Formats: sequence, structure tokens, C-alpha cells
Amino acid sequence: MNTLINIFFTAVFVLLLAHFMPGVHVDSFFTAVIVAAVLGLLNIFVKPILVLFTLPATIFTLGLFLLVINAIIILICQELVKGFHVDGFLKALLFSLILSFCQSLVSSLSEKKK
Repeated sequence: MNTLINIFFTAVFVLLLAHFMPGVHVDSFFTAVIVAAVLGLLNIFVKPILVLFTLPATIFTLGLFLLVINAIIILICQELVKGFHVDGFLKALLFSLILSFCQSLVSSLSEKKK
């Protein structure tokens, strides 16, 4: 149940960011839900592999390279989901930063209620 709530909030954030950020395009709410689910799956399966392969760069940049990995995950997601498009790497980087911030905000608010 908690996973479905996270997917719903992520889909809402994806729609809001697409509305307010130039360069991010989402066709519909259903597309945003698919984007949220695909992002979750990519974060589970692909991100650990990317982190492992780029560990020296991550250590050298004191963890800042993880932001680049998040942007790469967004770009992979745009290739997998029709109806979701991000105009370039910098837009993907900004999109991933804001989306991560919103997700962590909702996560911390839901933990305070418990």
C-alpha cells in the first residue's frame, strides 16, 4: 500500500514539474503514473549498477556524481516511456533534483504522522 502511495505522489510531482518547468513534457496523468513506476524500477535495478561502475568518480566528487546518475536515470526513463520527454541533460538534472526533494519532503511528513 505504501508503494502505491509513493507512486501516486511521484506521479503528481511529475505532472506539476512538467507544468511549471519548461523542457519537461508529460502527456497525461496516466503517463505520469507510468513514469513514476518506471523511475521506481530503474532506481531499484539500474541505479545500483551505475553507482557500482562509477564508484571512483562518486568518491572523487564526494558523492556529487550521484546527481549525474539521477539525471541519467531520468534520461533512460524518457527513452522507455512514450509521452514523457525532457529537453537535455541539464533539464533532467534539475528535474531529478526537484523531484528528489519533493519525494523526500513527502516521505519525512508521512514519517512524522506515524
